[in-house]
Amino acid sequence: MSFFYSSLPFFLLSLLFFPCLSQSLRGVLIDCGATVDSVVYEKKWVSDTSYITTGTPKNLTVEVLDSTLSTVRTFPLKNNVFKKFCYEIPVYRGGKYLVRTTYFYGGVNGNLNPPVFDQIVDGTFWSPVNTTEDYWHGMSSYYEGVFKAVGKTMSVCLAANSYTDSDPFISALELVLVSDSLYNSTDFNTYALTLMARSSFGNNGSIIRYPDDEFDRYWEPYGQHSPAESFTHVSVSGIWNYPPAKVFQTRLAHSQLGPMELLWPPAPLPNATYYIALYFADDQDSFSGRAFNISINDILFYPNLNITPAGMVVFANQWLLYGNTKITLTPQFGSSIGPLINAGEVFEVLPVGGKTHTRDVIALERLKKSFKNPPADWNGDPCLPVQYQWTGVTCAGGPRIRVITLNLTSMGLSGSISPSIARLTALSRIWLANNDLTGSIPDLSSLSNLESLHLEDNQLSGEIPPSLGNIKSLNEIFLQNNNLTGQVPSSLLGKPTLNLRTTPGNPLLSQPPK
Repeated sequence: MSFFYSSLPFFLLSLLFFPCLSQSLRGVLIDCGATVDSVVYEKKWVSDTSYITTGTPKNLTVEVLDSTLSTVRTFPLKNNVFKKFCYEIPVYRGGKYLVRTTYFYGGVNGNLNPPVFDQIVDGTFWSPVNTTEDYWHGMSSYYEGVFKAVGKTMSVCLAANSYTDSDPFISALELVLVSDSLYNSTDFNTYALTLMARSSFGNNGSIIRYPDDEFDRYWEPYGQHSPAESFTHVSVSGIWNYPPAKVFQTRLAHSQLGPMELLWPPAPLPNATYYIALYFADDQDSFSGRAFNISINDILFYPNLNITPAGMVVFANQWLLYGNTKITLTPQFGSSIGPLINAGEVFEVLPVGGKTHTRDVIALERLKKSFKNPPADWNGDPCLPVQYQWTGVTCAGGPRIRVITLNLTSMGLSGSISPSIARLTALSRIWLANNDLTGSIPDLSSLSNLESLHLEDNQLSGEIPPSLGNIKSLNEIFLQNNNLTGQVPSSLLGKPTLNLRTTPGNPLLSQPPK
């Protein structure tokens, strides 16, 4: 069969009692490329300068209706394929966040079509970004997902891929903290959700959003292809996932007793696993004679649904879909009223990409701070996704994702080598040659797997740490052309298998007395 269930085939939830939530958004709305804060539709948008250190802010030269689309931040494509550029946003560790990215090209790169590129959240590959069709219709594009914060910051990154033909860009970025109970049948330690469709059926008007939806989710109108009805005699409250009451003021309904079919979502879906939630409320009581079965692509989704003015949701955590999707509402035998539907959501279920070992992340962040000009893509998760590892960083998988080599040879680095490099205890190679690094060589004796150390052609000073001789795995040390002083430790000279080079250069470095 073309579907499976996570625990039960489907779930039905009607009136649920949850604590009331604040009607103010909790999160941050970032106007990318803007240099000043602004208020748009009673919501505060902030400049992105506090959240990113790379890229170029630019103003569009075309007119836009929404001022948040008038600026973008672009990121250089040249020499940066599969290199990510990340916004770092403070979050509550363990919190669940709605993340929305918005894109309006406006011809900012000079090309006729907008570029195609990738977006990433922490260590999880989120999706490709392809805004061409929307742009040619004069519209912006948005992507929305729900992710769990695994640390004190959440990184939202853009990256060029092999199809990218001009600089990636972004117009707006939103992170909104949502209720723990929102979509909580999904294990967000294992999965994230990326929105494919969210519709208010029967609605021929504008998008329903904040303040009607307390989390500013977009409920797009879906009523132009089917007969729609408006009604207000419902009393929905506290329905699972907190759909706004306004989506229950319209519906698609069938006046006849035959099946009602919807081609929804409107666009074909890629072959994947999906979270599906369908929302219903009737303006008549449960004894009105309205009962129907729900099928998706002719597979029974929920049987014999009886809905009430209190409202209910039917959902599945994991359901396989591919291509066009048909939802069929079929009246039960004996029903006297046709079926109806008010709203629906479909998310693709994304496996979470994991996280680099925390000790390694902290060590690399401290090393980054000790460099005056670290690589521009040293943001976000160092090792994940695998094809977007930091420049010069190589990682190994397994239960703990560790950094195993560091190769920043000839990167034009200045600054010093932080002692925190010694906390990268899985390192087998450190290659920092041919830069402009100053200061001393830190104690690396904790790196029991270190095999190769290249620090030649820098401006390092001070003595060679004798503790290097305690690293049994070390088979080559290149230190020539620095400003090292003192004596070469005897612990290094007494190792016949060690390839040690201290000359040329280092004029004040001496050999120990024989």
